Amino acid sequence: MIKKFWNWFRSPSKMAVGTIILLSAIGGILAWGGFNQGLEHTNTEEFCSQCHMNDVVPEYRQTIHFSNRSGVKAICSDCHVPHEFLPKWKRKIQASTEVYAHFTGKVDTKEKFETHRLEMAEREWARMKANNSQECRNCHNFDDMDFTQQKTVAQEMHSRAQEEGKTCIDCHKGIAHNLPHMKEVQKTFIPEDMIKKDETKK
Repeated sequence: MIKKFWNWFRSPSKMAVGTIILLSAIGGILAWGGFNQGLEHTNTEEFCSQCHMNDVVPEYRQTIHFSNRSGVKAICSDCHVPHEFLPKWKRKIQASTEVYAHFTGKVDTKEKFETHRLEMAEREWARMKANNSQECRNCHNFDDMDFTQQKTVAQEMHSRAQEEGKTCIDCHKGIAHNLPHMKEVQKTFIPEDMIKKDETKK
């Protein structure tokens, strides 16, 4: 019996080879589909809310990224997970340590989260600075902006940022969440003269 199986295994029929290839292909498609479905599930607002309902989700829901007149909404993963395949995988691997921090009790309460908010914010700002605010630029891009439709101060700040090679996160910290205590953080301020110039044109 064993010998017969071994002989068959060493010289399988074309039908057997075809069956194995077909089953392997179907199995691969199902495995990849299931895996990708699971990956996309971790990108949903509902998934993020399971851990962040008591800290950053309520803050995000008060912003224009959650609700606005045009109905264009950016969810958590739009800002925290790159769309491109390899950067997305890199970010997902990094995020696994954040999940670990939650389940080991490092940031599992609002109080603990606030204690570590500055540390986490600085890490996220550095990540976005390093990738030239890749997630922001999926929706916002200097080259596609019509500066004439912006307020004077925004026109000048965006023009200056483009000239100086700055990226979105250099100025737009706290765009969707409360800022941490900024005592030890170098802030980016809009120059006083530009604010006054903008107010006189209203």
